[in-house]
Amino acid sequence: MANGLDELHDYVNPNGNDVNVIEKKLPVKVGIGSTIFEVILWICGIFPGLIFLFMKIKAGVYLRQLEQKIQANASQIDNYLEQRVVVLSNCAQLVDKSIKLDKEVMIAVAKARGGVKDNDADVARNQTSQDLNVINRGLAMTFERYPDLQSHADIREAMQQNSYLQKEITAARDIYNDSVYQWNKDIQAWPTKMIVAAKNGYTTRVPFSTSFEVKKQARGTFFGDNEEK
Repeated sequence: MANGLDELHDYVNPNGNDVNVIEKKLPVKVGIGSTIFEVILWICGIFPGLIFLFMKIKAGVYLRQLEQKIQANASQIDNYLEQRVVVLSNCAQLVDKSIKLDKEVMIAVAKARGGVKDNDADVARNQTSQDLNVINRGLAMTFERYPDLQSHADIREAMQQNSYLQKEITAARDIYNDSVYQWNKDIQAWPTKMIVAAKNGYTTRVPFSTSFEVKKQARGTFFGDNEEK
């Protein structure tokens, strides 16, 4: 039998394949089979029914505790994002006083200060992060055009703080995404957790994702042109 995937003859995409996080929450649903399953347990006797009832209670407690853990992890990211908003906003103001910043950067600053008016905390958190990356990229491009700005002590200190906060956000994001993955996996675990999740109207959570701006930078050239002259 031939291999299902043949790296020598099967089609290879020369442009590669980019991966994106889909900002979509999927509700947990169970069918009639789950109801029949529970009914059968009670028909088989009071003890099987009671045991499964206690299992559902335990599963409900577990999911609520996991939800609180996700909230705590999200709060940590929000804290770093808030600090980064302040740092980059102050830095943008200092730069704007010396050199007029691009309009796009200043719009992103105003948006980051005002916060994202969105009822979906997961989406809002990603949007805020994207706005901050726009500001950061705009400042970096300004420093490239006007290198003397980097000698400004306050600006230099602000960008150092920004660099530190970026690293903290990355670390906190990994922890948050691990919790979100655990949640998305557990609410699909049939029968106990999935039945409880469906009854409570739980949905999957959206992981904290990398913005288009960051991906664009990652695909850029960092060390100049290496082509032979």
